[in-house]
This record gives sequence, structure tokens and C-alpha cells, in this order.
Amino acid sequence: MDSDRQRIEQDLRGQLAGEVNCDPLSVCLYASDASIYQKTPLGVVRPRTTADVATTLRYANENGIAVHARGAGSGLAGGVVGEGLVIDFSRHMRRIIRVGEESVRVQAGVVHAELNRALAAHGRVFGPDPATTEVTTIGGVLSVDGSGSHWPWCGSARDHVLAMKVVLADGEVLELGAPPTDAPPPARLAELALSVQELGQLHRTVIETNQPQSLVNASGYAMQHALTDPVDLTKLMVGSEGTLALIVEAELSTLPLPASVGRVMLMFDSLEKAVRCVREITPLGPCSCDLMDRRHLTIARESDVRYDLIIPAAAEAVLLLEFFGETEQDTQHQVDRVVALARNELGLAAGYYAAQEEEDELLLGQLARRFTQTLHGLKGRRRAAPCIEDIAVPVEAMPVFVRHLQDVLKRQQITASLFSHAAHGQLHIRPLLDLRTKEDARRLELLASELYEKVWLLGGTVAGEHGDGLSRTPFLRRQHGPLINVFRELKRAFDPNGILNPGKIIPTPGERVTQNFRPSELAKPSEEGHSLVELSLNWTREELNEAAWACNGCAGCRTLSPAVRMCPIFRFAPREEASPRAKANLVRGVLTGQLPPDALRHDDAREVADLCVHCHQCRLECPAKVDIPRMMVEAKAAHIKQNGLRPRDWSLTRMDLLSQIGSRFATLMNLLIDDRRARWVLARTLGIAEGRKLPRFAARPFLRSAGKRLSKPVPGAVEKVAYFVDTFANYYDSQLAESFVAVLRHNGVGVVAPGEQEQSGMALYSQGAVDAARKIARRNVEALAELARQGYAIVATEPSAVLALTHEYLQLLDHDEDAQLVADSTHEACDYLWKLHQRGGLKLDLHPIDRRVAYHVPCHVRALGIGAPAGNLLRLIPQLRVKQLEKGCSGMAGMFGLRKENYRRSLRAGLPLLTELRTGNYDLSVSECSTCAIQMRQASPRPTLHPIKLLAASYGLPCGLDANLAGATIANGRK
Repeated sequence: MDSDRQRIEQDLRGQLAGEVNCDPLSVCLYASDASIYQKTPLGVVRPRTTADVATTLRYANENGIAVHARGAGSGLAGGVVGEGLVIDFSRHMRRIIRVGEESVRVQAGVVHAELNRALAAHGRVFGPDPATTEVTTIGGVLSVDGSGSHWPWCGSARDHVLAMKVVLADGEVLELGAPPTDAPPPARLAELALSVQELGQLHRTVIETNQPQSLVNASGYAMQHALTDPVDLTKLMVGSEGTLALIVEAELSTLPLPASVGRVMLMFDSLEKAVRCVREITPLGPCSCDLMDRRHLTIARESDVRYDLIIPAAAEAVLLLEFFGETEQDTQHQVDRVVALARNELGLAAGYYAAQEEEDELLLGQLARRFTQTLHGLKGRRRAAPCIEDIAVPVEAMPVFVRHLQDVLKRQQITASLFSHAAHGQLHIRPLLDLRTKEDARRLELLASELYEKVWLLGGTVAGEHGDGLSRTPFLRRQHGPLINVFRELKRAFDPNGILNPGKIIPTPGERVTQNFRPSELAKPSEEGHSLVELSLNWTREELNEAAWACNGCAGCRTLSPAVRMCPIFRFAPREEASPRAKANLVRGVLTGQLPPDALRHDDAREVADLCVHCHQCRLECPAKVDIPRMMVEAKAAHIKQNGLRPRDWSLTRMDLLSQIGSRFATLMNLLIDDRRARWVLARTLGIAEGRKLPRFAARPFLRSAGKRLSKPVPGAVEKVAYFVDTFANYYDSQLAESFVAVLRHNGVGVVAPGEQEQSGMALYSQGAVDAARKIARRNVEALAELARQGYAIVATEPSAVLALTHEYLQLLDHDEDAQLVADSTHEACDYLWKLHQRGGLKLDLHPIDRRVAYHVPCHVRALGIGAPAGNLLRLIPQLRVKQLEKGCSGMAGMFGLRKENYRRSLRAGLPLLTELRTGNYDLSVSECSTCAIQMRQASPRPTLHPIKLLAASYGLPCGLDANLAGATIANGRK
């Protein structure tokens, strides 16, 4: 840490209740956002109170330090990127203060979607809905005057602000928009209002004549909205991007949720026809009207087969419309009317698809929201670059502008995707460029200049809802003309020293749109001749850099939505370093030289890496499919090479060895598991939480008891399985292994259990002990490859073991043909049996089980990409009522929840699932994952089983369920 940063950290830490971090790693994580820009800040402040914000601003103003307010960092224009102090409101200032009948009071860090989920319980909604609703904060929405698809219905954020609390550049706190009283307003408030009023009177003609004619405009300062009687400073603050004051609280008006929603998709055989149709249908009053081009539709069809079924390949564009009404008849009438107009009367639409069921409505609703996400998934060096993505023109000018856009793209030989909130003339254009090359960076600047000239000629604006940021500010002299000088005077009145988010809205001389792009070139090896990153896995430094570069910073991994499974650690501790995005920034920082060459070997980097629990959910749900788990294994491995395996990690990565030792004294160990003193010793020696309910040892390990019984190849069997036995089934739940073997034999499948197999090594791998994991991988591949050649399917009952064999071993063993053969031949047990059923090979002599079952799909089953085969299997059992829970991660996260320091965290991470298990109407729960089952048993009085045991019970096979079902009678007469 340099001396300036060290001084700032020392000065502020004693004055704030919140956090101050100025170390190289922290500032690296905040150097970029979802834009194409990067600037390394001096430090990061995460305030807990308004007083913290005021103290920080007062200190910054006195010392001439710039300040940049930040929410989720999901902005596309670089509006929160800067070289001063970043104030992150998303960590602590995220409280919904008060919900009224028609309004709500919130802190700036409240997530937009979280607010609307809370309001939905009251039948209300905050109308403006940016596409990044699941991550963007209310402070971010207000700072750019966000709107979204439903602008025709609800307008923009500015239309809903009733009052707000702000902190000025000198640290003074003001309440704006408060109801008038007899008492005089604070002196500073009156002074600012007078300054705005005088500027308005002096420059009224300039203000009025330099406004765009588009329906929306988020560029510059909204002085025309503030110049009322009296002056309305709240309207001025909205859209000011933290350059006039910092918003810490806001009072917002809410709207009643629509009683009925009708959705219809009009399809067109040309983009021009779709654009022409917009002018004709907007008088019918759609609440939203989104236009999508052929490229977006193609990606949507490829990402979800349901879109392939409803959107024909010939469609060049679609208009997705929504109508709100009091009844279904109202909305249906509006849908019918727009279809008749577009298709029959105008002859523009080639077809349509109207939502009839709730599933259809969700499918169409997601199509617009997934626009940016689908573009992030494009492969190759060229990426969808946000820079000119916020153009707005008058609706009547859209056909002219779209033709001009197509001509320019064709002439400059640039491919781009177009998405538009067409009813209000908003166009999101994403050119596909490789901004790591000077040629494409120059092409972007030329493209922006040429398109913007047409935008201004048509009376439009360069920023409709995303703000100016670093992307648009260099063009604002040309957009606003003499009005830019009025903006300068306004800025000076509020922020005389210019510390609030400099470089945004007010242009800096010589500034260009191509400055401050994210660095992409790999840093050179250090002077000592050592490479910056000594790789441990099967990839090159260039491939690692490409993986880190693939993260565009969109902030989608910060979601708390119950509809997705994204990062369980971020969910219970929503701070930037816990997000998968931060992990990519860590690796990219080292590779590009932003961080020291040996940064991954330091403890602070290891702490960030440890926030990845290797669940693979970010890899699955990231729009760009960035492999964060693999990068974090690399980071952990670098730390271990320098520092060795920490004692607390050693015990949990070698659970197989500890289990082997413990199983030799199974009776004694089972007694000690319930002894408080023994648990105290375990906590202090092995780091296992005292409160964790631990599984009991089996009387004898399965592989030892199986012995010769399962060691010989099966002669004559059509279906043959080599059972890969995990640590849990071997030492703790040998009945599961016996049940699985019994089910296979009942179905005529030959089974062997190779005696030379070892544990999967997943715990070692996930903690970065890759050298030890590689040795285990080689031995297991040697033990299993020959069986695979003989036609055996390799099957495991533990999803983590399957993931190790199919995914992780390929990262450990460089281009090993046997490893690939084993991976191709490996199946999860329920998946194998379900596929056997699909081939007609599974017997259906299943006895009824009259029970209600809650089924939790483990993260590693989802990571395998096989769906939920256990749920499918269980639904074959007569009278068994299976409900698949979609409540996120169990929170156990492998070995994470065993550690004493993580015990309470793991329970918080799994709270939605555990609450459902405690309160739901179920007789028992099932899950394939052994550690998930440990967590589920911890929180619920009901038994938790492996699905294979229920299947065995239904077959009438030994399954050891007497105790687990607590005396419940299975309908086939067994107990």
C-alpha cells in the first residue's frame, strides 16, 4: 500500500462505523464496473450510516480527493469508475425504512428487485424497471434516472421521487422535497435553491432551446424539471450521477400492481416493418413495447428450446408488447386489437404469439430481460461493447435512424445487435468489437461520432436511461452546445472543489471515449525470470487471461433472486469480494500487472478465493459462462505452493484418511460424536463446528465388506456398472451402497466395485491442493479406464465424486485420453437409472409409498447438467408425492459448513431451504448429496434420505429405513 492510501485509511478508520480499505486488492476489485472502463481508486469506503457518508465527504473535500458513489457497479457507461474514494452503498445501507400506503422510504443501497418483492406483499410496485433489476440499487436507478420497458406506463425514476436525503460535497446533510412548514429552510438549502433559480432565469432561453425532442433524456442536468415554483431540487438530483450530491435515502411513490397482464409477440420478416409498425400501434396504449432484432432472437432460440418452438427462424424482428387492465377480458381485448391492426389492417406483422398461460407470460417476459445476458454469452474475441447502447430519438424518427444505422454498420463492416424500447424511441445498440485492439477501439469512436451526428440532427439524445458516464461525456459539448456552460455553473454551485464524480457530465478538455479501457495485455514476467502466475491446472496463461477477460462485470452474479441459484456465499454476505465478479477481477489484476506478481500467494487474496466454495453455480448461470471455480482453484494452488496447506484445511481435505482411522473404532467414535467434551476437542483440533450434527460411522466400510463379492467382472451382463464409492457411502452410509447394488442387481445390471479405487479427491481439488488431488486422479483413472474399455458404466451415488471424474480430472491430467474415457463413461446413480428406464431396462415392479417428499437438487447435480433425474425416478413410485424445492443452496457447500467459523454462515446461506423443510407439509426429504443431507438433517426433524434408498424400499429391497422413517409404514408392508 502506498503512503497516500495508507494515510487515507488511517485517517478515516477511526472516524467511521463502516469499513475503509485502501489495500491494492480492495481497490483492484472496485476499479471497474459493467462498462468497458477501468480506473484504480485510492480506496473504498463502505458506510453504515449517513454520518459515515458525511464524514467521508468532509474529509475528501478538505483534502481535495475525488469521491465516486457506487451501488452494484452494474452501469454500462462507467459512471462509478474513478481514481478517488469509492463509496459503496450496497454493503450496509440497504434498508427499507418505511412502507406507506402509496409510498416507500429506502436507503440508497436497496436492490431494486428486493424492494419490489417487499412491495408486492402490499400489492404495490415501484414502476421504473431497468433490465438489471435483480442487482441494481435504488441509488443507481436514481443517479441515472432509470426507466426501462414500462416507461409508457410509469415514466422514469424522476417521476416517482417525493423526497430524498442527500450529502453535499462539504459533508452537510440536507433533506430535499420535505413538506413545507412555517419554519425557514436551512440556509444552505435556500442558497442552493436560489442559485438554481438564478441560473434558470439568466439562461432560460439556452435551457429551453437546447433540449432534445426525444421522449426520454438522461444526459446532462435536468434543469428544466427543477425550475418550478418553488425550485424542486429532488428533480435535479435524479440523473445527476453523483456529481452534485450523494443520495443516501429516498422517498418514492409506488403504483398498484396491475390486476391483469396481457402479452403478445408480433413477428416480422424485416426490421424495417417492425420499426414502421411502432408508430401505428403506440396509440393503442401498450404499457411496454420492446423491439428485438434477428441476432437477439437467434441467441434466444439457442439458449432456450422453448423460444425455438414459438419464434420461427424466418423472423427478422419481433415486437413484444404488454397491456395492463382490470380484468383478463380487458387485456385480451387489447391484445386482439393490436394483432388485428398489425397483421390484418396494416399487413406488417407476419405472425404473432399471444401468451395464454402463466408459463407463456413468464417466457415472453424473460425474453426482453435476457437481451444483454444473451449477448454476453457470445464466444470469440469480439464482444458486445456497451458505449452507444443508450441512444434515444423521437418515435417518428426511428425508421429514418434505423435505416441510417444499417447503412453505417454496413459501410464500416461492423456487426451489431439492436434492442429497443420502441414505444419511447430508446435504442440499445451493441456493436461486436474486440476493444483489446487499437483498430476496433478506433472503429468504436468513429461509429459513435457518426451515429451521434444523426441522433442530434433528428432531435435525439446520446443517453436515454443509462446516464453519461465515461462513455458519453466526451460528446456532451456537441450534444448540449452552450447549455454545457450552464451545467458547469450549476456544478460549481453544488461542488465548488469539483470532488464529486469528476469526469462525468462536465467534459474534461482532451477527453476521448477510448481512454481508460480495461487493460487486456498480459504483463511481462518479473525481473527474476519467474512467470507472474505459475499455473497448476491444464491451461495456458493466455487461456486463463481469456477466461478472466470473459467476465464483463455485468454484476449478474450479485443477484439475490430466489429464481436462480447464483453464489450462495454472496447471498448471505452481499459484499463485493464475495461476488464471482470479484474473483475474475482478482485474476485479471494479477495477469495484467494491476496487482503485484505474487499477489495470489498472499493471505488477503486467499481470503477472497476462499469465498468460492466450488459449487459451480456461477459457471452455470453466468451469461458469459466464466469458469470462476477453476480460476479460484488456481489462486488457492498458488497460495499453497508458497505457504503450504493450512492446518484447518488439511483436516477437511483429508476426511477420507480421518474416516478410515475413525471407522476402525466405529463403536467408540459413535459414542464420542455425542459427547460434548469430545466435540470440543474436535473443534480445536480439526476445526469441526461443535454444533454440527455429524454422521455416524458404519459398522464396517462398504468396500471392505464388499470384498471379493464385487471384485470380479460380470460375465454375460448386458448392462455393466463399475461402482465408484465415495467417502460418505463407504464409511458412514454403507447401507446406501448396499441399496444401490441391490437396485442394480434387481434390474439385471452387473456390478463391480474396484478395490483399488480411492476417494474422488474433490475436497483436495476445491481447496487448491492440486498436487495431491492429481495423484489421486491418476490412480483412479488407472483403476477405472480399463473397466470403461470393457463397456462398464462408471457410476457414483455422490454428485461431487461424479463431478470430479467428469470435470475436475480433465483439469488435472493434461490431455490424458484415459481421463477423457473415464469422464465420458461416468454417470450419477439416479441419472444412470433414469436413462436405463428411458431405454426400457428399468423394472417397474414398484410398491406404493404413501408419503409426501421434499426433493432438494444439490448444486453439483445442477453442475453436471443432467437436470433432476432423482425427481423423475421418484415419481415412478406409486402414491409418492414429490415436490422439487427451488430454494437455493443448502448452505453446506461441501466442507464449508463443517468448519466451526462457517457453521452459522452456512445456516444463514441455506435459510430459505431449511425454513421450507421445517415448515412445509412433508414426511421426509431427499437429496443425492451427502453434505446437503447433513445440513438438512441439522435443521429439520424429518428424516433426509438418498433417493436410491426410497427406490430400494419401493422395490422391497433392504434399505435400512426403519429408523429414518421413524416407524412410518411403507405401503408394501415393510418397515
